[in-house]
Amino acid sequence: MQSDALFDIIRSILAQPTAPFHEDAVRAEILIQLAQCSHVSAERDDFGNVVAQYRRGHGEARFAFAAHMDHPGYVFDPAAGEGAETAEKSAAISGAPVSSAFLGGVPREYREKNPPTRDFGAFAMWDLPACEVREGRVYSRACDDLIGCAAIVALFRELEEREAEACVYGLFTRAEEVGFVGAIRLAQSGVVPRTVTVISLETSSEKGGPAKMGEGVVVRVGDKTSIFDAAATATLVQFAKAAEVPAQRCLMSGGTCEGTAYQLYGYRCGALCVALGNYHNCGPDTQIAPEFVSLEDVSGMVRLMAHAAIAPEPPDPHAALREKLEKGAAEYARFT
Repeated sequence: MQSDALFDIIRSILAQPTAPFHEDAVRAEILIQLAQCSHVSAERDDFGNVVAQYRRGHGEARFAFAAHMDHPGYVFDPAAGEGAETAEKSAAISGAPVSSAFLGGVPREYREKNPPTRDFGAFAMWDLPACEVREGRVYSRACDDLIGCAAIVALFRELEEREAEACVYGLFTRAEEVGFVGAIRLAQSGVVPRTVTVISLETSSEKGGPAKMGEGVVVRVGDKTSIFDAAATATLVQFAKAAEVPAQRCLMSGGTCEGTAYQLYGYRCGALCVALGNYHNCGPDTQIAPEFVSLEDVSGMVRLMAHAAIAPEPPDPHAALREKLEKGAAEYARFT
């Protein structure tokens, strides 16, 4: 996919406001984008997650790419009416709208500086640009994880344009920032067969691992909480080499992603991410600032996803290493 076309998708999704449990605008834009793909079906589950599938041909899905539609923000708190005075005091301290709670992981010292917010009715976000590009980087109030959502949409558009024979899921979930609520509901439902490998897509703090922004998509070995399936990780590395996509194999421990949640419910999981600056809008000097990612890293992630969706089942990803180790062991057979 050309960078201009990819950026158009990114810009259309990042333009939508969002917060935990208030992902309606993002979901609506995703569905509009997917409706342009004649081989993509998309349905909402009972919780409001979106389960999409590209299908052309008779193959079965091997992968489901997953991203979440929310971002930390102030959300109207139904319980605030029981203590309006407390809510107003809290709002005055935090810069939040009255009768709201902050949902998502932003340290209190950032919020206490009263950064300006923009009201969207039932929720508010930091008053930051929705989407800007400077020197090859995308800056936004919410890269995490709308960039992942845009990557899945771009994948489906790419497969459609190629008329690719493939079958692959795209999972768009709610309320990740407060404990993977949407992903857990989706995993519990079993709507995605457990024979499918779930690949969690994220923008992950550059401070949480050795990955460097601009040096390629990250094949994420694990997150702060868990390590992902070794074979799935090795397969993604193989695919990156075959597709000639610059990639970094790293443990990104700056946070916990949905791969951990799906894994707890019996799914084989891998993960991809791009390095993120100003994670959760936490900029230098405890100032709220736009998040940012490399557009080229995002492009590489989409290319790797497309290769994974189209490529035939790869050989055993551990075969070459096993052969190397066995050959080395054989050299010492005389000592046994």
